[in-house]
Amino acid sequence: MLTLVQKTSQVPKSGARAALEYTGIPPSWLDKRPKLPSRNWLIFLSVTTSIVAYYVYDRRECRRIRADYSSRVEHLAKDPLGTTDLPRKVTVYGAKWPGDEDHDKSLKFFRKYVKPILVAAAVDYEMVSGRRSGDLANRIADEIKTRRRVDSGLEPPFQSPMPLPNQPTLEQKRKRELEGGIVLVGRHTLKEFMSGLKCGWTESMDRADREDVLAQELASDGRFDEPEESVVDPEVVDGEPLPTRSRLPPSQNAALFSPLQMPSSSPSKSMQSISNIPAYLDTPPSTIPTLPTLLLVPFTNHIGFRQVPNMLWGFFNERHKVRAGSKAAYSLVMSHTRPFAAPNTTVSTSEVQDSQAGGRQGGDLDFDLPAESYYDGAYTPSETEKARKTYYDALPAKLATARALARGTRAPTKEEDSHPPPTEVELRAERLKKEMRWRGDEAGWDIVKPGQPGQWDERFADALQVFDEPRANDVG
Repeated sequence: MLTLVQKTSQVPKSGARAALEYTGIPPSWLDKRPKLPSRNWLIFLSVTTSIVAYYVYDRRECRRIRADYSSRVEHLAKDPLGTTDLPRKVTVYGAKWPGDEDHDKSLKFFRKYVKPILVAAAVDYEMVSGRRSGDLANRIADEIKTRRRVDSGLEPPFQSPMPLPNQPTLEQKRKRELEGGIVLVGRHTLKEFMSGLKCGWTESMDRADREDVLAQELASDGRFDEPEESVVDPEVVDGEPLPTRSRLPPSQNAALFSPLQMPSSSPSKSMQSISNIPAYLDTPPSTIPTLPTLLLVPFTNHIGFRQVPNMLWGFFNERHKVRAGSKAAYSLVMSHTRPFAAPNTTVSTSEVQDSQAGGRQGGDLDFDLPAESYYDGAYTPSETEKARKTYYDALPAKLATARALARGTRAPTKEEDSHPPPTEVELRAERLKKEMRWRGDEAGWDIVKPGQPGQWDERFADALQVFDEPRANDVG
């Protein structure tokens, strides 16, 4: 009876199971039944799958958007050029983002999101970056002053050391610049560009070396002056009068006491930058010639721990950056232009600088204004002041050591033999370098800091144009 029950309870094996058993697979593996994962595994798999799917979708959209805009302009690259024709060329400016040690972030954004469309349309480009805040404004101002000098006949135009037969003339170069355009990546770049533009067309076109001017200023501030010697009561030592400063003839100076001491008096007129340009030539022009059309590319750089959520959001939403960069490049390639929108001149300067007004000026000077909130506090002038104070507190001791070793009043220590301290000349060069960096950072921050209005001149209204967004029927 028991044997009959066991035989009736056995389920017949299928052909597949019997075949798998003969392959050597343990029967316990074949007896397992599938079941749902645990609650924790379900949560993990759901979150992971959603994140991966969203990432894949975003990158697929990036490729689709880039391919879509490239297909719209690639026919321009197939147009043949003449033997003397040159491709269209644009100049790309990217200033240093405040607070970021990587000065090339703006141009990296251009290369990743704007450049592919320009390459598809066979548009050449030249990239110009500023290593520190304010460098771009100084460069643009110097270029404009050089142009004014050439136009006024004070200096000849630049010529290649090896002129070629088909070398373009000055008029042809400027015509090509107008046909190309200027790309400004980010609001901070726009502010530096407008500042350099105004300085170049408003200030004197006499070129002065900023490093030489600062060196003359630092030479007369008394930082490297030797302290006055204490008065000695006996006026005669070993039968000879003491060579005090009061006993020296007026023609002699402190350099007899200190061979490395530079004169602390004000620089002579020969060392000062004296402009020899006639006043009628050095007067700023009443009108400004037409300048290359501007392409304003929005750019925001997220740095710092507090902006990690924005970094994560941007990582999974690259398609928005690709679309913005592609649309900007498309408007440049297709030359959709409009006049530069002037700021609202009825608003007073105090209202513009008021924090409650948000630094708004109206027009295109308010381009990408929300980006300023992301580098608020990236640079603080107190940091520069602290570094300057620390340096100048330690300078007298370094200077005393350098002078004592140079004059042989004491022997160097073993540490000084193995690691010689800086000489007075090296200390002067180091100070000039540090002051150039500190003052440059302060001037650059004054240009781009939040709430600071962009520079504007009424003469710019007729000289500037902006590449506009493509029309709806072109974007399609």
